[in-house]
Amino acid sequence: MLKEFKEFAMKGNLVDIAVGFVMGAAFNNVVASFTGGIVSPLVGLIFNSDFKSLKFQLKEGELNDAGEKVGEVFLEYGTFLTNVIDFIIVAFVMFMIVKGVNKINKKEEPAPEAPAGPSEIDLLIEIRDSLKK
Repeated sequence: MLKEFKEFAMKGNLVDIAVGFVMGAAFNNVVASFTGGIVSPLVGLIFNSDFKSLKFQLKEGELNDAGEKVGEVFLEYGTFLTNVIDFIIVAFVMFMIVKGVNKINKKEEPAPEAPAGPSEIDLLIEIRDSLKK
């Protein structure tokens, strides 16, 4: 059973998938830092606020004995939009990578071989000879 598992785990496709998964996780961190550190502040300039902190209050909270508001409910659409931007960037980069790999791996199709048998000239000669008879 251990031998079968080793053969399964070492198949080329499974190893490729594992490497791709690790690379994707690392790439996700790069994209998250890009959107969090570059895109969000730029979009925040447009809204004149921190993009990730954009939220809509659904329910007012009440003050407790310590003077803190409790029971507030917010719709945090800024965080959602940041994650959507992350996804779009990752999807676009993955599309470009797959497109590049497919272009590299695209093999030129060989030209079709000439059909076996007599050539056109041979056929014309044969027709000419048969007409002479």
